[in-house]
Amino acid sequence: MSPLRTLALLALIGVGGSAPTSGCSYVGLLTHLNLTTANSLLTAMRPVRDWTKATLVQMDMLLYGILQVDEKFQTVTTHTWIQMRWKNEFLSWNPSDFCGIDSVCIPRTSVWIPDVSIREDASDSGAVHHSPVLSLSPGGWLQGRTRQRLTSTCLLNLQLFPFDTQRCNITFSSMASNGKTITLGSFLNENLLTNISEKYMVTQGEWELEKLEITHYEGTNIEPAILVFTITMCRKPLLYVVIFIVPLLYFVLLDVASFFINEARGEKLSFKVTVLLSISVLLLILKDMLPSTEKDLPMIAKYCVGVFAVVGLSVLEAMLVSFLIDLDGYCSYAKANAAAAPEDVQLEVDAHSEPDGAEGKSSPPPSRPDDLLTLILEEVKTARQEVRRRDQEEHRPRRFRRLAEAIDTVFFVLYFLCTGAFLTYLVIMWV
Repeated sequence: MSPLRTLALLALIGVGGSAPTSGCSYVGLLTHLNLTTANSLLTAMRPVRDWTKATLVQMDMLLYGILQVDEKFQTVTTHTWIQMRWKNEFLSWNPSDFCGIDSVCIPRTSVWIPDVSIREDASDSGAVHHSPVLSLSPGGWLQGRTRQRLTSTCLLNLQLFPFDTQRCNITFSSMASNGKTITLGSFLNENLLTNISEKYMVTQGEWELEKLEITHYEGTNIEPAILVFTITMCRKPLLYVVIFIVPLLYFVLLDVASFFINEARGEKLSFKVTVLLSISVLLLILKDMLPSTEKDLPMIAKYCVGVFAVVGLSVLEAMLVSFLIDLDGYCSYAKANAAAAPEDVQLEVDAHSEPDGAEGKSSPPPSRPDDLLTLILEEVKTARQEVRRRDQEEHRPRRFRRLAEAIDTVFFVLYFLCTGAFLTYLVIMWV
């Protein structure tokens, strides 16, 4: 047992001999950096030894989600992680002097922080979460992270909606420092930022991130330096195709098919009006989605208005054709009545008048000859009217009906050609 006791004693001596000293603790390092007490110089002044030297601030932005794109208010809501890196020339040390310490976390309020903000930011202050500590490296490089539910303004181009691709800028710049005081740059390149964002992105909604682009603008003695992150994202159009484009195309096909409905049944006009009302409902839904500030109508709005216009013209044409057919029937009925009236009068006169020389002839048989003659005359009159009606049906001009049929045929051809050309134009513009 004596060897074990000896080893235990040596271990206790070793532990006691390796007690932390001021050179191997964070406290000693912070004391060396003069960060154990409040130092107003470190928080108030830009940390450079030569004031003519600009401070380089490196910005990296990662997208963890595209939450919402509001077309009416022209805003984009994203979940972003922003990493800012700059150098403090007064906070550096040699790691070998402090037992190899190569990184230390210090409070955010104890050092100077660049006043870099986002110009397009429209979110409230509660949506920004700054890390309470900063990471400090031996060379004096400070690194801070910010997590933000960013709502930024973006000029959306909805001309090709819903097959549109949007490019939104997120611009970083200093609010109080010019380009000779603070310069902006990026630590990671745009391809790496895009790949990391696509890998860790949680949600994209109806949008798909294509790429992140970085643009630098050098500042002047008056203007601040600018760093622009351009987000290029493409909309997923499947939902809008199912809700708008396919139903409108189906309504057009139904309207074309309605030309084969017989006008005599009276269902053609009511069917076309129903189709027109259905298109107006889709127009009201589209109005709530798209902004009213567009100078030019988006393609889907042109599509809806064009379909509404051609179906509306089709309804007017159906009303005109129905009117002409009814007018033709009314004119034929009036002519038939006008032609039948003299015959009726003549038959009645013949029925009640006696023929010449009736006094010299023998009297009719004693079986009520007046009633028998009246029946014969009525039968003759009925047969004559029926023959005349058939003659009029076969030989009447029917000018208005032929005019209605000609109008319907010409309009159908023009309707089909114009609708096909319009849909082809939309497909070419969209695709």
